[in-house]
Amino acid sequence: MAQIFKPAMNTVCTVSIFVGAVVPFAILFTGSRITRGPLNTKVENPLDQPAPFSHKHHAYELGLDCRFCHTGVEDNAQAGLPATEVCMTCHSQIWTNSPNLEAIRKSWESNTPIQWNKVNTVPDFVYFNHSIHVARGIVCNNCHGPVNKMPMTWKGEDFRMMWCLECHKDPSKYLYKDDAHPELTPKQQVFNFYKKLAAGDPLTPEEQELADGLPQLVPPDKTHEGVALMKERGINVKQLKDCYICHH
Repeated sequence: MAQIFKPAMNTVCTVSIFVGAVVPFAILFTGSRITRGPLNTKVENPLDQPAPFSHKHHAYELGLDCRFCHTGVEDNAQAGLPATEVCMTCHSQIWTNSPNLEAIRKSWESNTPIQWNKVNTVPDFVYFNHSIHVARGIVCNNCHGPVNKMPMTWKGEDFRMMWCLECHKDPSKYLYKDDAHPELTPKQQVFNFYKKLAAGDPLTPEEQELADGLPQLVPPDKTHEGVALMKERGINVKQLKDCYICHH
C-alpha cells in the first residue's frame, strides 16, 4: 500500500502543535502590552491645553507653591485646577500680550471658566482623596511623575489597581521625611520639598529619585524609619487593604 503522508508531515505536525500552543500566549501578551502601553494609558503623552502651562517654569524655575493653583489639595478629595482669576493674578501684570495666553484673556473678558483638559483621571467607581495622601507625607511626584521637569504636563503613571496596592500593602517605603526640617508636619514637608528643588538645595538620594520622577523607596537599611513613621502618622495597613477604602 502506498504511503499516504510524506515524511515531511511529521515536521509539519510538530510545528503546528508548537504554534498552536504558543500563539494564544503571544496574542495575550501582545494585547496586554498594547493596553498597558502609552498609546492606551496616555502615560508620558502631554495633552494640549487652552494655554500651554509649564510646571517646570512656574513650580521649579519661579518656585510657585503647588497650592497656589491646586487650592483643594490640602483639604479636599480633588486637588482642583486653576481658575482664570488665579492665572490673572500674575498675568494681568506680566506677559499681558503673549499669544500663548489668549485663551486666558478671553476667559477673563467673557467671564467664562477656562476648560482645562484633565491629565489624570480615575474611573467613577474609584475614590481617591488627595488631602489624606498629602497629610500622611506622600509627595506629589510619587503619583504624578517629575512635574518639576514638565514643560507641558503629562501623565506620570497609569494608575492601575496593582500599582496602587503596591503602596497600600507597604506604605512605609513611600513616606517622605525631611530630616532637615523635623519641626514641620508631614504635609508641610511635602510642599517644602518643592521649595528645596526651586532653591537648588542639596538633595538626599531618596529626594533625587522623587525629583527624577521615580517612586521614593526607602533603602533597606532605613526600613525601621518607615515603619516608625507609619505608627507616628496613624497609618493602619490592614485598613488600607480593605476594598472599601477605594471602592465606596
